[in-house]
Amino acid sequence: MLNDKDRIFTNLYGLHDWRLAGARARGDWDGTAAILARGRDAIIEDIKASGLRGRGGAGFPTGMKWSFMPKQSDGRPSYLVVNADESEPGTCKDRDIIRHDPHKLIEGCLIASFAMGAHAAYIYIRGEFYNEARHLQAAIDEAYEAGLIGPNACGSGWDFDLYLHRGAGAYICGEETALLESLEGKKGMPRLKPPFPAAVGLYGCPTTVNNVESIAVAPTILRRGAAWFSALGRPKNAGTKVFCISGHVNTPCNVEEELGIPLRELIDRYAGGVRGGWDNLLAVIPGGSSVPVLPKEICDTVLMDFDSLREVKSGLGTAAVIVMDKSTDIIKAIARLSHFYKHESCGQCTPCREGTGWMMRVMDRLVAGRAESEEIDILEQVTRQVEGHTICALGDAAAWPIQGLIRHFRPEIEARIAAFKTRDLKMAAE
Repeated sequence: MLNDKDRIFTNLYGLHDWRLAGARARGDWDGTAAILARGRDAIIEDIKASGLRGRGGAGFPTGMKWSFMPKQSDGRPSYLVVNADESEPGTCKDRDIIRHDPHKLIEGCLIASFAMGAHAAYIYIRGEFYNEARHLQAAIDEAYEAGLIGPNACGSGWDFDLYLHRGAGAYICGEETALLESLEGKKGMPRLKPPFPAAVGLYGCPTTVNNVESIAVAPTILRRGAAWFSALGRPKNAGTKVFCISGHVNTPCNVEEELGIPLRELIDRYAGGVRGGWDNLLAVIPGGSSVPVLPKEICDTVLMDFDSLREVKSGLGTAAVIVMDKSTDIIKAIARLSHFYKHESCGQCTPCREGTGWMMRVMDRLVAGRAESEEIDILEQVTRQVEGHTICALGDAAAWPIQGLIRHFRPEIEARIAAFKTRDLKMAAE
């Protein structure tokens, strides 16, 4: 269990003042100029040594990502872009960070931008986050007024500007290159890679796109030291993580805990346990709607970190834990996700544009049992033809929930098909 002294987000529940005075009382903006005085290379090396992996879903090492930015400018400016377009079903961590601890993010933007040689950063926030955007803009204004950002930020000699940009509610804009397209005023459609954003990003300039949580934890890591952060969690899965626990639990919540905590302990300790008791558990989606579902027998022992979940053919993703008890129609639940991904596909890649609609229609028939058993294999085959064959990962996100359903709940699908046929025969006989 994580000790309170090791928590980074000490105002996650909004019990204290979110403005600058409250943030400073909690230790934010303390010695920021001294952190910047260490120099760009030292900051990046510290983030590498901490073992911080991206908190937006992919889990790519953050320090390594920062190091891809050019050391010397070729005349083009460099940019940091913060992805606050939190649209993954089940995920609601970034909005609480922005609403209750916005100065952590702003300080992180300054430090990360300095480390990458960027004099400007953009925060791209989901359009529906109206109150969060108001808080964040108010906090940015406070930081400017206090001289923490702007010309000679924190007295460091580094000029830094921070801009807040509101999106228009498209899930695809959570993909980093689609986000850049949208930020430039174009339709949010992913770009082909290479070139990668570190070479050609926003406005054709070197750019790094990071998740809110990845940036917000950076100042605390640099203040307390890489060794402190890397000692939390498990090897290659270091540090703390904000978990979003929702669904059939007694007390849904967001909670900051160490990576590697057992899933059962996480649910029992913080979410009041599964509704009706642990034995009433059917399945859990452990990392937001795009990762494969896990049945109870795996949930009994699995650890909540990147590598442990990959070993059981799922993923940590955004650490949004969606709990489903035995009252759930698991086929209908996954079909509902198929509707979401079909709706949110930008339509640029043929496998995704055509495949998401096809998978959705087959899933709708499986919910009712109006299918043949052979179609289960055909559906699984189509998910393989979509997965890995699109410009961005939305195709994978649409395929993985269905793959998880077939892998672990095939008998339920077959039983429903058989029940529908029996019903049909009875009706025909009458």
